Amino acid sequence: MIDDQQSIMAEAHDSLTSTRPQVGWSEQDPADWVTAAENVMSALSAKTALDGVRGIGLSGQMHGATMIDAAGDPLAPCMLWNDTRASQQAAAMDADPMFREVTGNIVFAGFTAPKVAWFASQQPALFAKVDKVLLPKDYLRLWLTGEAVSEMSDAAGTSWLDTGKRDWSDELLEKTGLTRSHMPRLVEGSEPSATLRDSLAARWGLPKGVVVAGGGGDNASSAVGVGVVKSGDAFVSLGTSGVLFAASDAYQPDAASAVHSFCHALPDTWHHMGVILAAGDALNWYAARIGQDVATLTASLGPVQAPSRALFLPYLGGERTPHNDADIRSAFLHLDHGDDTVALTRAVLEGVTHAFVDNFHALTATGTQINRLIGVGGGTKSNYWVQAISTALDMPIEIPVVGDFGGAFGAARLGMMAATGAGAEIATRPKIAKVIEPDTSQTSAFLDAHSRYRASYSALKGLT
Repeated sequence: MIDDQQSIMAEAHDSLTSTRPQVGWSEQDPADWVTAAENVMSALSAKTALDGVRGIGLSGQMHGATMIDAAGDPLAPCMLWNDTRASQQAAAMDADPMFREVTGNIVFAGFTAPKVAWFASQQPALFAKVDKVLLPKDYLRLWLTGEAVSEMSDAAGTSWLDTGKRDWSDELLEKTGLTRSHMPRLVEGSEPSATLRDSLAARWGLPKGVVVAGGGGDNASSAVGVGVVKSGDAFVSLGTSGVLFAASDAYQPDAASAVHSFCHALPDTWHHMGVILAAGDALNWYAARIGQDVATLTASLGPVQAPSRALFLPYLGGERTPHNDADIRSAFLHLDHGDDTVALTRAVLEGVTHAFVDNFHALTATGTQINRLIGVGGGTKSNYWVQAISTALDMPIEIPVVGDFGGAFGAARLGMMAATGAGAEIATRPKIAKVIEPDTSQTSAFLDAHSRYRASYSALKGLT
């Protein structure tokens, strides 16, 4: 919760769990989102009075397929962004040139449309009962307001949005057995979408008529939170996944590059984004396998060194940019007797770093400008990791002061815009605590290591 000066007044958190019932599957129960929202709102109302709240913003994980019936009840668990079971359906859609032409993007297995196509083929009786297909945050909106609404940044990740026109494509929906009536109506992320239900307002002590903004997908909301809203500004996110996100004043798609060209959460603005499916997730996986915590593993690494001989390819669940490969999997390569825990930890961090270089090259090859880079996400607590990325990209990375400037903060800003009529001018950049400069003495070593990394991907691809 933020005040009129955007100072954080209070915050609350709750945790969610995902399940993987089969290889390549990743699911959550939408009822858990409602429970978590109830918990955090109750926690907030216990900390401070909420009777002055004017607007609510929403942010959420993208690409989830949440299919509900006419009563608003989910017909199945939500298939999440990192669920790759629909790779065959995605390939079939991507072979139809209309999808890339209209959406500006490859149809990735993690996107919403192929998941719905998979569901239709596997559960035709349940598919016949689908009344609406909602993204995760928009299911939460339905519970908050009673209205089925989405916004441009999240909708752009479905493979059904005409990204240039910022509207649903009737032709693409028809190819998936759907019509516009199955979709939520669309607003811009900074616009009002609906108002909070009176019953919920009374329960939590909010006034009547609180505006719920359109909001944004997690990365677009994070960009609003750190002020990445104009061409040339970009952020690198080291979260569960890895993201290189650059704002753009124009729609300039290049689907073949596997760069995402999506609408931003602000009107008349787009963004280009490269996605690594396992960034912090790769480090967490490694730490769990050797029985150590991440903080301990990264605390003793010291300054950046020339990349180790050992290589790690971070493709635990496939990869998006630039490979568009749902089948590729991770590997440690070039290990020898001298490799200890420190060497392997560095290899994991450097492997993700090389994946960011791939993304940087993919974005800039499309003409995307990246003049200024800010670092966000839990992984930026590791100076070694941030400097490795800075050195590999040969670009300084700015680290904000301590605080939550991610998706939640951006969503709060969007809520403020919707409630007050303010525009993008309130999406300022946070104060910078430090700037991590590249170690230019190691830049060429990282360049050489990246060449070996790319060759190793090609070899690994041959094995899979």
